[in-house]
Amino acid sequence: MAGHSKWANIKHRKGRQDAKRGKIFTKVIRELTVAASQGGGVPADNPRLRLAVDKALAVNMTRDTIDRAIARGAGTNEAENMEELTYEGYGPNGVAIFVEAMTDNRNRTAAEVRHAFSKAGGNLGTDGSVAYLFERKGQISYESGVDEEKLLDVALEAGADDVVTNDDGSVDVFTTFQDFISVKEALVEAGYTPANAEVAMIATTEADLTDVDSAQKIMRLIDALEDLDDVQNVYSNANIADEIMEQLGD
Repeated sequence: MAGHSKWANIKHRKGRQDAKRGKIFTKVIRELTVAASQGGGVPADNPRLRLAVDKALAVNMTRDTIDRAIARGAGTNEAENMEELTYEGYGPNGVAIFVEAMTDNRNRTAAEVRHAFSKAGGNLGTDGSVAYLFERKGQISYESGVDEEKLLDVALEAGADDVVTNDDGSVDVFTTFQDFISVKEALVEAGYTPANAEVAMIATTEADLTDVDSAQKIMRLIDALEDLDDVQNVYSNANIADEIMEQLGD
């Protein structure tokens, strides 16, 4: 199956996120602590914690910091102090936005998210207004140059749902949420270490943005939402052409 590469978008977002590493660390530590509080401090027995540890390692967090965050959450009621909420809305040019937050004050978070949408020319919607446009999946990404046929064989044998070869030669392996860890581990075991791997809300219907101005507007909204302390993840159905992504400044 062929498709348009999301790798340019991922790389661009990672570049922007590198400038906010301290804030990202805070959010990942929160996820580690809450995951350990809810399901215990042993990653092998706690799938959510395993995902959080993988995310922490992906942003180069030290093992010592990871272990401290897990220890703080394990055996405590840390999760009871936090609510996990989602917000849905539309950004400029009809782009759907899905926001995941973790907060100890839902009124504060709702006000901040609403303000970010309004300031960027978007609108915060009601529950369900855009969720139907997304599906929670595992996405394991490889840059161009990977042996596509062998990767396809390993991925499908391990239980992947789909393998997409993109226009730029990069490859995305998609899995169910439940099979993400086992498929990723099988690929790594076979020698295919991904450039990026995450469980995300993948858009089932995309909004094509074909000019720099439209792309800048939506990236401005995504950045504003990601800058909020209570926001953990921001997903959109924006499909930005590679050449447009390359023109966007950090």
